[in-house]
Amino acid sequence: MSRPAVNDLIAFLAVARAQSFTKAAGKLGVSQSALSHTIRGLEERLGLRLLTRTTRSVSPTEAGERVLLTIGPRIDEIETELAALSAFREKPAGTVRINAGEHAADAVLWPALERLLPDYPDINVEIIVDYGLTDIVAERYDAGVRLGEQVAKDMIAVRIGPDMRMAVVGAPAYFDTRPKPLTPQELTDHNCINLRLPTYGSVYAWEFEKDGREIRVRVEGQLVFNNIALRLSAVLAGLGLAYMPEDVVAAHLADGRLVRVLEDWCLPFPGYHLYYPSRRHTSPAFAVVVDALRYRE
Repeated sequence: MSRPAVNDLIAFLAVARAQSFTKAAGKLGVSQSALSHTIRGLEERLGLRLLTRTTRSVSPTEAGERVLLTIGPRIDEIETELAALSAFREKPAGTVRINAGEHAADAVLWPALERLLPDYPDINVEIIVDYGLTDIVAERYDAGVRLGEQVAKDMIAVRIGPDMRMAVVGAPAYFDTRPKPLTPQELTDHNCINLRLPTYGSVYAWEFEKDGREIRVRVEGQLVFNNIALRLSAVLAGLGLAYMPEDVVAAHLADGRLVRVLEDWCLPFPGYHLYYPSRRHTSPAFAVVVDALRYRE
């Protein structure tokens, strides 16, 4: 039996972890056909089937599970130690992969990276915008971004943004024919622009708090989106009320294009934190990025 190449094992691990040739090919930067050929060659050299393939799914066989559980961590250790060699360079180098939501990427990550990266040409940063609560360890991200209250206790968390507030807003034209809501419950009488997140399954319930009382309201309306830009366009067009991060609508409130309601029900809450496993070996490149993102009041 010929010895499998390390790159073939890395390809297998990518497919087994993603349970998809399409997703694995995207992560590895190769075509699906080339990846499929690599896996077939690996299986032939080992004389074992490592993956069970159907038209809808890909999953490891018993032999594949053993490779995943025993060889996978060793490959990860090798890659981590190779990345750590960048410490011997004059300047940090390497790739840092971060998983974050759209607002965090736009409001926090990008401004910091825009200032940092010109001084560190050998550091590459990959930001994947994802609204799901992704398992950053399983998906092999270096770090993720979540609101402070959502970070798991077994993770190292670094504050990267100030406290946040949400705002319920509408265009003046919208309120020409409708009264302004005075309580969250009155939102059920309004045309609201909804947000659908994969972690919730259904549309997101708008959250409010006042005098220690917390309320979640499931609103209804003509429009449902899964991003900020379209919700902002819709509310500016007078098509309904929107529940948005305060900083996204601040300029439009200042120039009168939007009107805010229920402000006393929208209290500040802990802002964005970068998080990563406590056992993670921090490369010089990763340390530089974390320091650049660290929130300083």
